[in-house]
Amino acid sequence: MKNLYFIILLLLIFPKTRSFGDEKGSVNLKIELLSSIPGRDLQWDWWQARTAFVPSSTDGKGANSKWVTTMSETGRAVSHDFHDIFESVSYDQGRTWSKPKRLDSLRRFKQDDGYEVSAGDLWPTYHKKSGKVISTGKTFNFEKGTNENIRREKISYAVMDPKNGEWGKLRFLEMPEKDHAGNIITAVNAGNTQRVDLPNGDILLPVRYMADSKKVNYTSIVALCRFDGEKLVYLKHGTEHSIPRDRGLYEPSLIEHKGEYFLTLRADHSGFVTKGGDGLSFEKIREWTFDDGKPLESYNTQQHWISAGGSLFLIYTRRAGDNNHIFRHRAPLFIAEVDPERLCVIRNTEKVLLEENEATLGNSGVCQLGANEWLVTCGEGLLRMGKRKNEINKVLFAKVSVINKSK
Repeated sequence: MKNLYFIILLLLIFPKTRSFGDEKGSVNLKIELLSSIPGRDLQWDWWQARTAFVPSSTDGKGANSKWVTTMSETGRAVSHDFHDIFESVSYDQGRTWSKPKRLDSLRRFKQDDGYEVSAGDLWPTYHKKSGKVISTGKTFNFEKGTNENIRREKISYAVMDPKNGEWGKLRFLEMPEKDHAGNIITAVNAGNTQRVDLPNGDILLPVRYMADSKKVNYTSIVALCRFDGEKLVYLKHGTEHSIPRDRGLYEPSLIEHKGEYFLTLRADHSGFVTKGGDGLSFEKIREWTFDDGKPLESYNTQQHWISAGGSLFLIYTRRAGDNNHIFRHRAPLFIAEVDPERLCVIRNTEKVLLEENEATLGNSGVCQLGANEWLVTCGEGLLRMGKRKNEINKVLFAKVSVINKSK
């Protein structure tokens, strides 16, 4: 009985830190849950929340580094009721967060034709070459303020100067009229995509578009872009990935790991993965599986990447047997090591990153803090559908660190 009391005491003292090592002893991870940002009220959720790490000096070191989290003010009564963009900042590595502030330059606005346009699905990332933060995403377009028209979507982006903390106006990336196959590029956007910044400052930005304006079926590509400190310019793009069923392939996310580039793609019925040597051209796509050949069963939501300790990791949700009450099985949020040769998830490395708590956790984002340290940001979603419908949502943060890599 004394031992039981001692165990309970330890859990009360250290409830937010977990360390994991797989059975083969490859990588030991520590997952630390940090302070959350509470939502505003029962009318709005903070959704599509993601964080940029802004170093205090050019070498990325210093006690005055800050974390900048942006999030969409989203009406919780219906889907896709996106409005203004807010920002919250932490100067103490996620222990405390500032009160969310509305970004005036990124407010929802009304066009002359009556459409209301909102920036959304944003992903802010510090651009080392320029010293700026570039947030890439998409636009949501609402006829008469309510009827969404996905065919008017564009790649949106905004630039923040860390010297004064000011965000510039919403801008739009100009894309070519047609793709390599001669299809007219329609509804192009970079919503929820994890990008790679190259050493020379060029950007590999995953995007999606409709190759047929009459059919909601997406093609995904990686576009090479150049940034001059103010404007983002398209240079070229590589392999065009698509499947004929449902909505095709969309919300692609990219990472560089040991000189190779890995791309994960969302589909309605599954998730897909591929890799390549230059970040533009890729192998034939394949469905995500575990290393035993069984399907990963991550479907109709995002997956993102972490590279740390010499290993590659995937962050995802999936059917897990006990989460049928969660919309599209979007909780808990998992992390697992990926076999970069076989392009599969190593089952015995899978761990829960964020516990299921009656909210969806599929719309997450990652941010690299150091060589072996990353931050995962995730706004709780769709509380209106669960037992917590009378609670405000939260933006959750988990710091993932590599403790060591065993031989």
